[in-house]
Amino acid sequence: MQPGSGSSSKSDRNLAERNRRMHMKSLCSMLASLVLPQDSKAKPPKHVLLDQAAAHVKHLQERIEELKQRKELLKGDNNPTQEKTRGAIAPVIKLRNFESTLEVNLISGPDKKSMLREVISVLEEEGAEVVAASYCTVDDKVSYTVHSQAIIPRIGIETSTVDERLKKLIL
Repeated sequence: MQPGSGSSSKSDRNLAERNRRMHMKSLCSMLASLVLPQDSKAKPPKHVLLDQAAAHVKHLQERIEELKQRKELLKGDNNPTQEKTRGAIAPVIKLRNFESTLEVNLISGPDKKSMLREVISVLEEEGAEVVAASYCTVDDKVSYTVHSQAIIPRIGIETSTVDERLKKLIL
């Protein structure tokens, strides 16, 4: 072994390790930007970040399965071998929040006529006042749109609570 060759290989290993650590750091920061809220200033420890990422991926997998089941249910209506049941459409609810106003979009079958009344009840119980409501019927689907605003604009509407309660309605 030549003198000096050991120090060269050691410096090569140190350089490779430094590059690996830098690469891992950049990957962790990329993961944090995808998982953490945009307004978050605090950097959680890596194990917390990985736990949050794993939970987020699991949630997305569950959502994919839910959407696949809904797709199969809707495809079943087009299958001539199955018995068609009019109005057997799985309801869909979407929320859009604009500062102190909230828009709720609901798509359901004609058999769910009481859904609009239930949606309005949930909004009023959560501190919202319904400003406008409209509906449109196309084939066997009914689309409702409800515009509401916070009764007390300083407090606003807790959209996460409204979202949870509305999702319980459609299940």
